[in-house]
Amino acid sequence: MRASQCSIEDRIRDYAAGIGLDACGFAVAGPVSDAAVAAYDRWIESGANGCMEWAARYREVRNDPRLLLEGAQSIVMVAMNYYPAVRQRPDVPQFAMYAYGRDYHEVVRERLHRLAQFIKDECPGAECRCCVDTAPLRERYWAQQAGLGFVGRNNQLIVPGRGSHFFLGAVITTARLTPDAPCTLSCGDCMACENACPASALTGGIAADCRRCLSCLTIEHRGPLPQWVGVALGNRVYGCDECQRVCPHNSNATPCTAPEFQPSPEFLALTTERILAMDQTDFSRLFSHSAIKRTKLAGLQRNAESLAPSSISPDPSPRGRGA
Repeated sequence: MRASQCSIEDRIRDYAAGIGLDACGFAVAGPVSDAAVAAYDRWIESGANGCMEWAARYREVRNDPRLLLEGAQSIVMVAMNYYPAVRQRPDVPQFAMYAYGRDYHEVVRERLHRLAQFIKDECPGAECRCCVDTAPLRERYWAQQAGLGFVGRNNQLIVPGRGSHFFLGAVITTARLTPDAPCTLSCGDCMACENACPASALTGGIAADCRRCLSCLTIEHRGPLPQWVGVALGNRVYGCDECQRVCPHNSNATPCTAPEFQPSPEFLALTTERILAMDQTDFSRLFSHSAIKRTKLAGLQRNAESLAPSSISPDPSPRGRGA
């Protein structure tokens, strides 16, 4: 079939694939469901967002993406694979795999802008706004509404048959596009991620307790880490992939092909000693275009210092590890 005979949705999907986006789907821009709003509000009210104070802001916008773009009709959701072809050795300080390469905000945003321009070219008069983990948009919710996958117990968007190692991005547009059917799959009774979480941060279905989540604590938290963290930390120095490592859906994960997400030899060679010896110039040079810069040099070195056996002490909380 000639391109002119394809639907606008198919043309957008084909263009997205051509610029390196691994999945693309469409949803009607509108209010978030009452059930999803209530679940999120309970999570905030419980304090489980921890140090992520920003998660409680802009409630109205978070609950209705039309407030992000006047006249919004559709949300184009995309996913981009980041599963690395080359992994760190297990005996070095471990970084979450999403941070191996270039900052996903930069990589996905560049592709979103290209996709948005294509939509505007194909739909004269359409306006677009690109979002990649920067606006108060519930990306995982909308990815499920657009049929890309479902939100698992590990709070990740799971793409059926492909796993959860995907970055998400959105183009909110005034173009009226035919929506895809929402994904209705679920984890069922699988508890692999909850059982494996080193800090017992997954205890209520899809809502992670950020006060215990090692990803939140090693990346978002400022100041000293809670004393109990050393028990759960292992040799993780930035983030945690345990809930994804044990997820059966990731048994089919395939390495990404985007060169931007491939780790450099210098990154792969990082040791605890090298991290602790870094000065600001070293840190800025190595991580200037990396998501790792979010934790800052002080945070990364704090995490590395916590790997030392002398920093490990029992969890004083009544739950403890594995509770």
